Amino acid sequence: MNQNPNNKTYNLEERALQFAQRVNNYVRDLPKDLPNIENGKQLVRSAGSVGANYIEANESLSKKDFVMRTKISKKEAKESRYWLILTQPRAASQREKEILVQEATELMKILGSILEKSK
Repeated sequence: MNQNPNNKTYNLEERALQFAQRVNNYVRDLPKDLPNIENGKQLVRSAGSVGANYIEANESLSKKDFVMRTKISKKEAKESRYWLILTQPRAASQREKEILVQEATELMKILGSILEKSK
């Protein structure tokens, strides 16, 4: 696994997996009220889908399929950011929320860059 000095993983499949795992841990710690439960369910699905679709993109049989799967992965990162913003964590988890929103944004940008280079 390649890393830069800021400890950001360059292996995008691994980075997306770590994002999904952190999201799962974050959701487990949310206060159990109705909005957090419903938003948390959506968040877990979309965060896991970022990496799952990127793996599918890397296994694609055509460039068209690669582009489509990568677009879906980017869309799921954007959706994850949306659900993260809607969650209301305990005060102790507010910083983790900010970090996860930033990571979702970075994943969107990386995937967007991949799509630009695939044209």
